[in-house]
Amino acid sequence: MKLLVAVLLILLGLLQYRLWFGDSNVREVRAYQQRIEELQQEAERRKQRNLLLEAEVLDLKNGLDAVEERARQDLGMIKKGETFFQVIEPRPAKDKQ
Repeated sequence: MKLLVAVLLILLGLLQYRLWFGDSNVREVRAYQQRIEELQQEAERRKQRNLLLEAEVLDLKNGLDAVEERARQDLGMIKKGETFFQVIEPRPAKDKQ
């Protein structure tokens, strides 16, 4: 009986060793799960970005409003007959002593 208990304890010890320190141990599994969560979040961010880009591409293909907005923002273009006003904020006066 003592021999059986000793063998079972040794077997239990070996299994516990593999669980905590062997290949694919608990720590590695947790690290893999955390990495999977990070990658899923990154994939979701990229999916949202791709949806925005897809909507912008469709808008550029189908309408001139997006093209006009891009031209105004990125290139500073104006329509014929419009007047462009540039507002320049004054610099704060330096204290003279």
